[in-house]
Amino acid sequence: MPYQLLYLFTVLIWGSTWLAITFQLGVVDPIWSVAYRFALAAAVLMVFCLVTRRPLRFGLRDHGFMALQGTFLFSLNYILFYFSIEHVTSGLIAVIFSTIVFMNIFNGAVLLGTPIRARVLAAASVGLLGITSVFWPEFRAFSASTATMIGVSLAVVATWFASLGNMASLRNQRASLGVIESNTFGMAYGAALTTIVALVVGVEFRFDWSLSYVGSLAYLSVVGSVIAFGCYLSLLGRIGADRAAYAGVMFPIVALILSTLFEGYTWSGPALIGVVMVVAGNLLVLTRTKPSDTSTG
Repeated sequence: MPYQLLYLFTVLIWGSTWLAITFQLGVVDPIWSVAYRFALAAAVLMVFCLVTRRPLRFGLRDHGFMALQGTFLFSLNYILFYFSIEHVTSGLIAVIFSTIVFMNIFNGAVLLGTPIRARVLAAASVGLLGITSVFWPEFRAFSASTATMIGVSLAVVATWFASLGNMASLRNQRASLGVIESNTFGMAYGAALTTIVALVVGVEFRFDWSLSYVGSLAYLSVVGSVIAFGCYLSLLGRIGADRAAYAGVMFPIVALILSTLFEGYTWSGPALIGVVMVVAGNLLVLTRTKPSDTSTG
């Protein structure tokens, strides 16, 4: 599949999951919802691997890295984001999460020896300014109280964890582990860790059998996790963690478009300017570059 389609599917699906998550809130604690989501996703992937006879035997070292991928990409990052949203607005979290582009650039260079690409760095800067403009009202209303600083700190750490999960996935792909196979075990490990966290924290074990909860859980598990993470992590291996991470800048725009259709979101001048900047950065980051454009120096 062309990398442009992988990117498009990732952005469109993850943009829609923001709306789906709203149907998860209420009866079930978010930590349990994360555990359910990735347990179901892992089960779906396991059945798929067995039916298609994909190899599922790996060494202890590979399982260790798949567990790292699950820890940072399918567990702790989600838990921290849910904790952070109790203190700061979703718009501010979207701005913070967009910095994953820079984190992937840094972590890729330090942990995997990936060259820093000036073009991607420039595109990321344009995108970050754009997404900040989109959420400028919430950004300007930010006050440095203890609660909001805790929320911001948790969101930054959550984004950093997500970036480390990206690096673990890249390592697994470089070690010839398939994306589907590593996601299968990674999501299982992530669901197990999230369950342990829920039990340690003392979160009440509950499940909501309503159509809205079960339907959104199925969508988040199958479409938002199995398909979207499959597309994104495949993209990661194809075009690099720095360029692929720009999806994190794009999908809040899709979420706002859906919010306009279903929740009555009203666009402002700065938001429209921000969208133009985000799209411009998107074109810059996905445009094929010359081989010489591989470093900042």
